[in-house]
Amino acid sequence: MRSIWNGDLSFGLVNVPVKVYSATESHDRKSHQVDAKDGTRIRYKRVREGTDDEVEFANIANAYETDEGERVILTKEDLASLPVTRSPEISILEFVPAEQVDPVYFDKPYYLEPSSKSPKAYVLLAKALETTDRLAIANFTLRNRTRLAALRVVDGVMTLQTLLWPDEVRKPDFDFLGSDVEVRDQELEMAKSLIETMAADFDPDEYSDTYTEELGKLIESKAGGTTAFPEEAVPASDDDGEVADLLAALRASVKDRAGGSSGSAKTTDKAPATTAPAKKTPAKKTPAKKASAKKAAAKKAPAKKAAKKAAS
Repeated sequence: MRSIWNGDLSFGLVNVPVKVYSATESHDRKSHQVDAKDGTRIRYKRVREGTDDEVEFANIANAYETDEGERVILTKEDLASLPVTRSPEISILEFVPAEQVDPVYFDKPYYLEPSSKSPKAYVLLAKALETTDRLAIANFTLRNRTRLAALRVVDGVMTLQTLLWPDEVRKPDFDFLGSDVEVRDQELEMAKSLIETMAADFDPDEYSDTYTEELGKLIESKAGGTTAFPEEAVPASDDDGEVADLLAALRASVKDRAGGSSGSAKTTDKAPATTAPAKKTPAKKTPAKKASAKKAAAKKAPAKKAAKKAAS
């Protein structure tokens, strides 16, 4: 890995020299835009509005608006003059209980590596963080922007997780939040039972990016002139009676999970029965699925059939 920034981690009167590394990388397939007719590469040019005159990148500035709507042009030199862009310090502001920072605020993670001859101060702070179960809230400047971050320890390495600012997190404002939705005790208990049958310890290695895998198959098959994915019939969905069938679908799901678990709550060879989504609410999909989930899902009947079978 190559460091992207060097600075000091400030902890009271202690300064810990560190190197900053990006903790994540994209595994998306690389591509570029082409003309669909013949594959000619598409190029973009920065031109003046109303003309075809190209403008060099070094001569491009940013236009901002004042509160009164007046346009102000700021050059790269203007932005570099901001005082906050000059500090090479990660300043710890306070230590807060880990459960008080909602994951919705988490943004991008960075690894910190000690850059001094002795890593003792670094290791000391890392061990103190681990034993207190707290996050260190810090601010620092990266790529000319002031950022708020949470400092935590991941596998013995201090990790700086940038946080979104409060005004960057939207407040949910949905109609159903103000409605009085009745949930019967029996339905709640059955839903809790389903959760228990699917309970497991999180292991990220058990999941895979299905889209990237299928995209690779599509690329290779198209290069070879073959068909990657034969068309499959999609069963028609029926939203009528979805609320009435909810309990039956939950019961069928619990029975299915219990029958396929072979005494273990965690399985990878069977997928849970799919329940009908709440009315006018799209079904939630997880961004990554277990590699075997797709095969299992293809063999299962729709949830409605399972629900009717259970009800009878």
